[in-house]
Amino acid sequence: MIHKSLLIIAVLSFCLAFYPVHAASTYAPQAGDYFNYHEVENLGNGTGSYAGYTEQTIIDGKETMNSIDTSQVVSATYGYTWTFTNSSGSNSGSDSGSFTFSAATFLYINGTDDQNGYVNPTVWFYIDDSTPKGGTFSLLNTQTTVMSTNYGYYLPSEGRNVKAIFTQGTSSYERNDAYGQFTATYTWKAYFDPSTGYIIGYDYVEHDTSPTGDGFTYTDDLYVTQTSYSLTAATAGSSGSGNSTTNQYIDLTVAIVVIIALIAIIAYAVSRRSRKLPKHPTTKEYVPPPPSPPPSIDLTPKQPPVQQIVIKEVVKVNCRYCGALIDSTATVCPVCGAPRN
Repeated sequence: MIHKSLLIIAVLSFCLAFYPVHAASTYAPQAGDYFNYHEVENLGNGTGSYAGYTEQTIIDGKETMNSIDTSQVVSATYGYTWTFTNSSGSNSGSDSGSFTFSAATFLYINGTDDQNGYVNPTVWFYIDDSTPKGGTFSLLNTQTTVMSTNYGYYLPSEGRNVKAIFTQGTSSYERNDAYGQFTATYTWKAYFDPSTGYIIGYDYVEHDTSPTGDGFTYTDDLYVTQTSYSLTAATAGSSGSGNSTTNQYIDLTVAIVVIIALIAIIAYAVSRRSRKLPKHPTTKEYVPPPPSPPPSIDLTPKQPPVQQIVIKEVVKVNCRYCGALIDSTATVCPVCGAPRN
């Protein structure tokens, strides 16, 4: 007769042998990965001293992954051009540089792609593609949640909907910069390629208010225009119940329930003593303020106009009677009263 504990182990081993176990996979950046993007920042809906004021910045850039070492440190470069326009005029320029980040922690290591004002930020363009629906992570310094792993995102550069991981973060911060002092609240919706974790696009909306009644709305919309990674067609707004990792957890839970049921039946057959299984309780992370506008240059001369002083010369002559000096225009001598001629 087989001991009941050995029989339980045998059944458990048999069930697990036929249950497919899949390890969660995360895409690792490869040398040559890149994306080009188009970005538009707008400021409007002003109140108080911002009433009627508008500004816009248009950016076109590229991020390139050049190499990744054995410790998963990625060396990358960035470059972009920008054009700034507000109610007073316009300006333009460009910037480029290099930086490194960790593909394991997603943190910037040496430099950034021109991200200023953050404390130990994570990259904004790459996430763990295996993060399940409901999972959280950080973009720059914003805690973000995966809302869907099978979302249909409309990509303007291709004029079609592509499959995306839809994430969203909402937070607030105190602005104190060239714009002034405001309480800023924002919502950041970002979309990533499910097969690589690279960015596809994002929509950022921020409302700034102050006790004095001044305020404005700032928006930042970005989407890729060319990528080294292929994007998959999708239905607009489609939303799946989760990715393969989440489904694995569900399947595993079902399998465990079936196994426990089998064990209970065998245990009852071997011994009529009832047993209670122990209960295991389940246990279940600022967008940036927008860049300050380029300083305006006032070429109006500040020197006050020069005051002109006219000096009038008067010729003096001697009086022919008393010899006193008198104006040549006088008709009589003011000293002796004699006529000049």
